[in-house]
Amino acid sequence: MSSLYIVATPIGNLGDITFRALETLKSVDVIVAEDTRHTRKLLAHFDIHKPLESCDEYAGEGKIKKIIAELNEGKNIAFVSDAGTPAVSDPGARLVAKVAAAGHTIITVPGPSAVTAALSVSGFPADNFVFLGFLPHKKGRQEFLKRVADAQQTVVFFESTHRIDRLLDEMEKIFPSNRQLIIARELTKQFETIYRGTITKIREELKETRGEFTVVVAPS
Repeated sequence: MSSLYIVATPIGNLGDITFRALETLKSVDVIVAEDTRHTRKLLAHFDIHKPLESCDEYAGEGKIKKIIAELNEGKNIAFVSDAGTPAVSDPGARLVAKVAAAGHTIITVPGPSAVTAALSVSGFPADNFVFLGFLPHKKGRQEFLKRVADAQQTVVFFESTHRIDRLLDEMEKIFPSNRQLIIARELTKQFETIYRGTITKIREELKETRGEFTVVVAPS
C-alpha cells in the first residue's frame, strides 16, 4: 500500500540530514515540497533525482486532491518543508490531515527541528513546555506576549527576521526584569549565535538582526 512520508530536512547544516531521510527521498516515486526551488538545491546536493511537486500554504484543494490521487495510484510520496520537521508551524499540517482522512498510511521520518534544538541548549525545564509557533506580526502581539509572561512552563516560539529589536522592546514592558530567556539565531548555520540572559543583557549583546530566530523563555 502506498504511503506519505513526512521527511525532516536540515534547518541549516546539510550534515544534519539522516541516513533514513536520504534513503526515503531516493526510494519514493514523488517528492512534494513547500518550495520546490529550495528543495531542488537540497536534492542536487545529495544527487537525488525525483519528480518534484509543490504544496505550499496557498495550495488549493485541487493540488491536495492530485497528491491523494497519486497515492491512490500506488505511488509513494515524500513531503518536505523548507527546513526542519514538516507540519510543525507550516502548511504541511493541512496536507497530512487530508491524506489521513483519505485513509492512507502516513509515516514519519524524524530529524532536525528548530524547536527541540533551541530547547536543548536553553538550560530551561523541558519536561513540560509550550510551543506557540510564530509571533503575530501585528494583531495579537501584546496578548501573545502576556500569555508567554504568565506561562508556568518553558515557552518556545519563532520570530520573523528584522523584528527582534521590536520584540525585545515589547517584552521589556511586559516581563519582569529578571526573566531569563535565550534567543537562538541561525541555528546550525555558519553564524549560529545563542544570546542568553535577561532581556536587558540580550539587548546589549544582540547586534545582528538578520536571520531566523527561535526564542525560548524560562517559566515565570
